Amino acid sequence: MSPLATGQPSREALRQAAEWFSVLQSGKPSAADIQDWQQWLATGTGAQAAWQRVEDLAGGLSRLSSLPARQALEHGARLGRSRRSALRALALLPLGGLAAWLLQQQSERRGWLADYRTSVGERRELQLADGGRLWLNTGSAADVDYQPGLRRIALYAGELLLSTSRDPVQPARPMVVDVAPGRLQALGTRFAVRYADSGAVHLAVFEGRVAAQPRAGSSLVVVAAGQQALVWPDRVEALGSVAAQADGWTRGMLVADNMRLDDFLAELSRYRRGLLSCAPEVADLRIVGAYPLADTDQVLQALASSLNIRVRQPFPWWVSVEGM
Repeated sequence: MSPLATGQPSREALRQAAEWFSVLQSGKPSAADIQDWQQWLATGTGAQAAWQRVEDLAGGLSRLSSLPARQALEHGARLGRSRRSALRALALLPLGGLAAWLLQQQSERRGWLADYRTSVGERRELQLADGGRLWLNTGSAADVDYQPGLRRIALYAGELLLSTSRDPVQPARPMVVDVAPGRLQALGTRFAVRYADSGAVHLAVFEGRVAAQPRAGSSLVVVAAGQQALVWPDRVEALGSVAAQADGWTRGMLVADNMRLDDFLAELSRYRRGLLSCAPEVADLRIVGAYPLADTDQVLQALASSLNIRVRQPFPWWVSVEGM
């Protein structure tokens, strides 16, 4: 039975809808863009159902009536975004990740003017007004906003680790971390929050508990100490136990415990500029140890010395790890 026969839009229709959504909500498209979008909607019920699905997935924040594209009908400014590039990126996402991806794009744009930012390879520790401590990992952006009735941190990109403290203000204010897919409320805790490539948010709880509220979800999900989860706009997905030393980055170390080489290099690449690739023939080699993040070139040389691999640099911006 086809997706349309079951009332569900096809994967291709959803990809096209997500592409149009990103075009219309991220700037001021011209009247021609609007006309093309309307023509696409008129192609059939599949397009209309897909558009409705993408709007619903975005959690109600991005209905057409509130999109910047609405004002574009009057202004007619051309958006400098490539729809083809957006479509290629979306083609790699599962359908359940469309909302997360769209919300993450909005979040990253807000992060351009964030109170606190770190560049690639930079890590930063902050002392909060209530005595808590906040760490920002490489390539991160966050706001800290303490209000009379709420202690709030907004993470727009990257990763943070928060160690909460008892609120000196009485009655005690809730402590929350807002992310694109929802809100995380600390319940006397120490936890890390990180944007995944999918647009979901990875939550790792080291102490206490964290209540996760998806943006489009109906109920809280409490994640206990030692557990981790993925937070999507519409659900919380349990992932089991937190890896040992998962917070090692706060001490400037990348800790690997029987980690695949390709996964290790993907993690290491977050702390350096350029492309760091892993050849398939060595991808399954296992890594154990603690490696300093301050000098990623040194880490690569250490790997080359201990494993049957070579580190090659075809171009200044590209380092390739390959078999001998």
